[in-house]
Amino acid sequence: MWRAIASNFLTLLIVILLGVAIAVAWGRNQYDAPGPSAVAQCVEVPQGGRLNELSQQLAQQGVVRYPYILRTGADYAGKAGSLKYGSYLVPPHATMREVVDTITAGGPSTCGTEVVFRVGVRDNSVVLRDMNPESGRYEERIKYDPASGEAPEAVVQAIDKPGARLRIAVAEGATSWQVVEGLKQAGFMAGAPGAVPPEGSLAPDTYDVERGADRRKLLAQMAERQAATLAAAWEARPFGLPYQTPEEALIMASIVEKETGVPDERRRVAAVFVNRLREGMRLQTDPTVIYGVTGGQGVLDRGLRRSELVRRTPYNTYQIEGLPPTPIANPGKAAIEAALNPEDSDYLFFVADGSGGHAFARTLEEHNANVARWREIERERGESIPAPVQGG
Repeated sequence: MWRAIASNFLTLLIVILLGVAIAVAWGRNQYDAPGPSAVAQCVEVPQGGRLNELSQQLAQQGVVRYPYILRTGADYAGKAGSLKYGSYLVPPHATMREVVDTITAGGPSTCGTEVVFRVGVRDNSVVLRDMNPESGRYEERIKYDPASGEAPEAVVQAIDKPGARLRIAVAEGATSWQVVEGLKQAGFMAGAPGAVPPEGSLAPDTYDVERGADRRKLLAQMAERQAATLAAAWEARPFGLPYQTPEEALIMASIVEKETGVPDERRRVAAVFVNRLREGMRLQTDPTVIYGVTGGQGVLDRGLRRSELVRRTPYNTYQIEGLPPTPIANPGKAAIEAALNPEDSDYLFFVADGSGGHAFARTLEEHNANVARWREIERERGESIPAPVQGG
């Protein structure tokens, strides 16, 4: 009898253990399985929030199927008590493991509302944007000029909100002086920026910052990123380029950056200037002359004068041989890579074609014909006609 009871008990115990093992395996599988939401979701973690309530909220949003499994998995990973206040964008079909990692990682909010301070070439702006969870993209709500006066109340509230996402976006082609002056206007940052960094040494990019972030440290971060980008592109360059140092390549990249805003043209524009250097021709590019006039401090809101084109300065590439002494702006990664990997072509000239891009030519005769077409377009538009240009 006792043997039968023991046998039955052992059988029951095995069945229970097997059931538990199956349940655990199923739970682990669910924890790492794609979630039910086909769209990105903005998850709000309240200040002082608890995982029990948040897991139910996530289930109601359709981010997870089983709140208990999420809580169990988070507890097993030692993250149940590590929720970080803020707004986080959870990608479509995120696993529960990915959800837990997202809401416990902390850092700047990745959805909800963000404030972006844009340092531009012509002007600066502050933009308040809200995340659209359905598209997974931010949509602009308010935009204003930081130099115009007091910030709108909605922007002030967004900046004051703990965990707010604050960003500095530097446009490609902005000069170092423009970046420094722009950061001075970013009221949610702190500290003096210090001296203007060397031209070309700052990486145009978007940077997440916290309220009270030090301006000088951000500039150092920009410089570190630009140095890394230049070093990687220099290391991967093909043989035979007419640059002796990475700094010369950076100068060329800045010229390419200022000459075209069309991504597909960068390598071709770089090829024109590389070919001219190889042929011993002057670069003859207006942006270098403009930099010599402005010193990178502001925009020249007029055409170049004949006197400026014939005056010999270190930056007047109509008058000097080779490259100017420094970059003329801060080039982006794409322009740096174009300067160090130009298109394989024999073009020597280019001029605007009226579409936002350029017409390229191999001979002076072809170029003069392209210039004539461009002048005709300007006449039709009623625009002023610039001095003849050989390089750009």
